[in-house]
Amino acid sequence: MSSVVRVEADLNKCIGAGQCVANAAPAFAQDDDTGLVVVNQDLVAASELEAIENAVYACPTRALTLIIE
Repeated sequence: MSSVVRVEADLNKCIGAGQCVANAAPAFAQDDDTGLVVVNQDLVAASELEAIENAVYACPTRALTLIIE
């Protein structure tokens, strides 16, 4: 059985620094009005895992979380 990896964003922590987009666009974007993170895909493909992990670790407020199920 393989694991499913998801990414979640806590908009209460996000300050719109954009490190997620810099590290893993198009998985992440920023809302045009608020500048806060938009998760474009909640399920993480194996081929994108490294970039998304980098985005999670680069977030200055720890607004992103990887969840392994």
